[in-house]
Amino acid sequence: MPTPPASDSGSGSDSGSGSGSGSDSDQGPGRSSAQDPGPSLGSLMAERRRLLNLGYRMLGSVQDAEDVVQETYTRWYALSEPQQRAIVTPLAWLTRVASRICLDQLASARVRRERYTGEWLPEPVRGGTTWTSAAGAGRTSATGGDDPADRITLDESVSMGMLVVLDSVTPAERVAFVLHDVFGTPFTEIAETVGRSPAACRQLASSARRRLAERRPVGGTTTEHRQVVSAFREACETGDLDSLVALLDPAVESRSDGGGKVRAALRPITGADKVARFLLGLLRREPDVELVEEDINGTPGVTVSIAGTTIAVLAADVRDGLITDLWLVVNPDKLHAWTDTPTAR
Repeated sequence: MPTPPASDSGSGSDSGSGSGSGSDSDQGPGRSSAQDPGPSLGSLMAERRRLLNLGYRMLGSVQDAEDVVQETYTRWYALSEPQQRAIVTPLAWLTRVASRICLDQLASARVRRERYTGEWLPEPVRGGTTWTSAAGAGRTSATGGDDPADRITLDESVSMGMLVVLDSVTPAERVAFVLHDVFGTPFTEIAETVGRSPAACRQLASSARRRLAERRPVGGTTTEHRQVVSAFREACETGDLDSLVALLDPAVESRSDGGGKVRAALRPITGADKVARFLLGLLRREPDVELVEEDINGTPGVTVSIAGTTIAVLAADVRDGLITDLWLVVNPDKLHAWTDTPTAR
């Protein structure tokens, strides 16, 4: 079970007191405007990082997470000053509103993805660097000099495998799980977001947790993962089919996301031999590709570049020394963390 990120978990208790009841303009007992002028702009914007992390885990998309944060702040500033002052815990209000926007987007996403060409995969984020919207959506910095409020914290809860499984649960299950298991929000507060009882929210989170346990058994160590990925990269570079097959679980599944913009397998490919031949076939079409080991969503993966431009990002799950799942993202709309920065290889 993922633990709350150290940089974000502190805000979990902010959702506590005075979160009110149902609507976005929920107000608590009220505050005296003479004694309390309300939250400062700085204190509100300090919550931006938490909201970005929340949105990404909910939606699996950097751009969608940014849109959620923007809409949340828009709704806050649409309130009159008296309405703002009447909200006892503004940071809790922001979290609840952002969660509701995510819930609405998750419900509509299922319809949109029925029209999506091929497999839909979460947008990868770059490990070891910072994703930020400060200089434009999807920018990264290797120097870490960007505003900390624009960073996505990398931990188990944003691994590609976790996000893929979360995409298979119901919107309410996902919201309940992310709020409780990742951000430490009490079920009494989650109930206000999803419009169900605390007991029902507990069941939603439990159901999501069970699905995760079933589909994502505990994997190996990071060191083992990195060793397997390194051997995988070498086998791909040399075109050694036998070595590549030996690194893949017999039931390995490969899923590709081209979004209809780049040629990609439209359905999952299953089986070590089929997946290995598929990968080597792709690489043979581009003789000048460069494979670089890089952390993807906080775990070791591989990027594929041509003439210094990243054209694909490959994330993997490793268990018992073998790769069990491969996720290949080639949709250029999901590679901004690499393609929109001068530091990208």
